[in-house]
Amino acid sequence: MRREIHNRLIPAVLIHPGEILKDELDARGMTQKELAEKTRRPQQTISLIINGRKGISEETAVDLEQAFDCELSAEFWLNLDSNYRLHRERQKRQERKAG
Repeated sequence: MRREIHNRLIPAVLIHPGEILKDELDARGMTQKELAEKTRRPQQTISLIINGRKGISEETAVDLEQAFDCELSAEFWLNLDSNYRLHRERQKRQERKAG
């Protein structure tokens, strides 16, 4: 289900990129620790992303791209993160306006 805003379709459900990352790890049978080692990121950082408490930086996006053998591009990860943050901001403003 989508709703239209200013002639643009936006997702009706807000999904943090960490949820996609978790699904990808599960599908590949990879642990957070293994991903942390492949990306040279602290395991805590990977955990924070997966739990929706941290976004994906440009550096992390490139590291994820390499960790997944370029199957999922850095642009893919950055777009997920950017779309998530934009959608959250729109929700916050709508809630302030309604409240």
